[in-house]
Amino acid sequence: MALSHRERHRTERIGWLRATVLGANDGIVSTASLVLGVAAAHATHGDVLVAGVAGLVAGAMSMAAGEYVSVHSQADTEQADLALERAELKLDAPGEHRELTAIYVERGLDPALAKQVVDQLTAHDAIGAHARDELGISETLSARPIQAALASAGSFAVGAAMPLLTAAVSEANLIPVVSGTSLVFLALLGGLAARAGGAPVTVGAMRVTLWGALAMGMTAGVGRLFGTVV
Repeated sequence: MALSHRERHRTERIGWLRATVLGANDGIVSTASLVLGVAAAHATHGDVLVAGVAGLVAGAMSMAAGEYVSVHSQADTEQADLALERAELKLDAPGEHRELTAIYVERGLDPALAKQVVDQLTAHDAIGAHARDELGISETLSARPIQAALASAGSFAVGAAMPLLTAAVSEANLIPVVSGTSLVFLALLGGLAARAGGAPVTVGAMRVTLWGALAMGMTAGVGRLFGTVV
């Protein structure tokens, strides 16, 4: 008896993985940087926490709105291309089939076999075949604005909560504690994201940690400078 087998590839998670990692990374870096910048300006512990909470809410909403608009624009472009392809199929189906046949020939199929493949695929789902192989649009990689917006906002809030909670329980030595724990969070996030995407874990962790440290250091420096001036 034949057993059904379905391989799960990492490209199936590329949409939500990208939005989730970007959101969590942004949440940690921006909130930790904000907390460190305000703390370096000699603000009170209460002011630091208020700034952190405001940064969490504003950042989550900004991520959701930005991701939704960006991905929705991609979805609109995909739909416009599909509408144009449907119109072209109605006006000149043989010409479109020849175009698809040429694509398969360029990929290495014999012309006769390529024509047979096109005939069978277009008989089953003409627009699907053209969308996938001519336009590069597939169900796996298609734009999903709502999913991307929710993933970005939720992951940003989770990421931002980490340095914020650390700041809430660390009134003494706030700057070294928040910066140190945030770098640990970033390293873990980078490693997990790299593992989920099939990339080297160490490289992913170091890349995220380096840029996070740079952002936090610069923001703390600005806070220290303006706090001294004011």
